[in-house]
Amino acid sequence: MTNTTNGEKTPAPSADSIAQAATKATKKGPPPVHLWNPEFCGDLDMRIARDGTWFYLGTPIGRKPLVKLFSSIIRKDGEDYFLVTPVEKVGITVDDAPFVAIDFQVSGTGRDQIITFHTHVDDEAVASADNPIRVERDPKTGEPSPYVLIRTNLEALIDRKSFYRLVDLGVQAKHDGVDWFGVWSSGTFFPIIPVAELT
Repeated sequence: MTNTTNGEKTPAPSADSIAQAATKATKKGPPPVHLWNPEFCGDLDMRIARDGTWFYLGTPIGRKPLVKLFSSIIRKDGEDYFLVTPVEKVGITVDDAPFVAIDFQVSGTGRDQIITFHTHVDDEAVASADNPIRVERDPKTGEPSPYVLIRTNLEALIDRKSFYRLVDLGVQAKHDGVDWFGVWSSGTFFPIIPVAELT
């Protein structure tokens, strides 16, 4: 695939060209992807599976430094995900969330409790009003899918073992006038399930 700009054909984006541009852009710290507005260059055959595995052209990307590099330049516009550099913007497929929270640390207790999540690409996020925890439940099975916001519009799916640990920290509290079971972090209560639905 090629893209046409001002009548001239430019090479289609590739993982290599994106990686090179991202490497240059990230040398001075976290990339300000929200400030970059390059032209859309088309979709890239890149996918993030629900378990956090990255695929390129159907093959898993086995190099963690490369995955971390790509993960640093993800942006979500609307419902779509992109890799963005100062010169390229390409669409990618995300099966669920772009990150997976694989662990967390807890300090304090009660309303003063602070939960700090760690992702599979070494990001950290303190659960708070700015980085909320939310739980979606399958309407048919009731199966929970818990998430925590990592960066602007970008969530991590909380893995099963971490969610079980989170549930162990759960307490009952009022939320919108209803008794809920949930967890506190950074002075904010995050509801998991209505107490009336606990069995």
